[in-house]
Amino acid sequence: MDSGTEISRRRGRLASWAALLAVAALAACGTDPASTAAAAPSAPASAAERTPPPPPSTGKPGKPGKTRQSGKAGESGEAGGRAAAPSASPDEAAPPAPDERIPRDPAKLAKALETTTRRLHDAIDDWTGDGGTAKGGPPRAVVLQALYQQRIYRFTARNPGVASRAFARLPARLAAEARDNTTAIRGLLELAHPVKDASKFRIEEPPAASALLRHFKKAERRFGVEWEVLASVMFAETKFGRVRSPSYVGAKGPMQFMPGTWKAYGMGGDIHDPGDAVMAAANYLHASGAPRDYRRALYAYNHSRAYVDAILLHARQIKRDPRNYYAYYNWQVFVITTKGERRISGP
Repeated sequence: MDSGTEISRRRGRLASWAALLAVAALAACGTDPASTAAAAPSAPASAAERTPPPPPSTGKPGKPGKTRQSGKAGESGEAGGRAAAPSASPDEAAPPAPDERIPRDPAKLAKALETTTRRLHDAIDDWTGDGGTAKGGPPRAVVLQALYQQRIYRFTARNPGVASRAFARLPARLAAEARDNTTAIRGLLELAHPVKDASKFRIEEPPAASALLRHFKKAERRFGVEWEVLASVMFAETKFGRVRSPSYVGAKGPMQFMPGTWKAYGMGGDIHDPGDAVMAAANYLHASGAPRDYRRALYAYNHSRAYVDAILLHARQIKRDPRNYYAYYNWQVFVITTKGERRISGP
């Protein structure tokens, strides 16, 4: 671990490049678990903290059936008996453009979110073989539907009045998911600090979703830390490895470790290797209290209750429907700059 002086100096500071992402981590892993226990308050400081989100659910209910419909080919629809072209059903419409407009009207916003989520899940089912493991890179339909879903949630995070009216129109299951995602994003947005130059971020394509899933589950088997929590940490820290820049205080790798912490928990691995980084994160979280106390362990990883809440909320959604893992995997990197928000990855 880092020396006591370094730990004291770095505790509580925003320590990763992901601190500047709108839905990313706000500090790097680099705090001694023992000192974390002493630093954590014995009672919540606010009403919001007195009612934190419950820990990730263990239930994995069955997925709702697809609702696709196909036009009937061969029907006579023009003079002379020429066969009319099959008509595309609403669910087979072209995916949204990267800059598709977000509705401001609550009813239209609810409809857009419901339709987008349904189409995204259908596209993920096609990609994974209806519940299996994804093979190859994500299809364009998944990428575009996920981006539009992400942009909707970023809008609802900034517009709580419209969001609450829209969510009231959604089916109960989707409404719960929408509230979780919006709450997680809103909490991290409040902690983000604008930057002048987004070009400082080095962005690369992430490792394959299937490869990352194997790393998460391998680490879960060894340390008992749920794979959904590990996935949510990497999602928050670097958008599954898309952000490759070190933090301004030196945190590195897809799980954003300080060098001293890596030396203690990295088990001799490569800080930039996704498998080694996930295993080290599971090692660190286990040493900090997981799986017995995820809130304590995650607070050791990042001294922000908004961060802890966001990780548990996203993990809960992955547990409720594993397709959400693939949806989050396709959410892109947004940076808040002094001139406004900018997306720096994706289509």
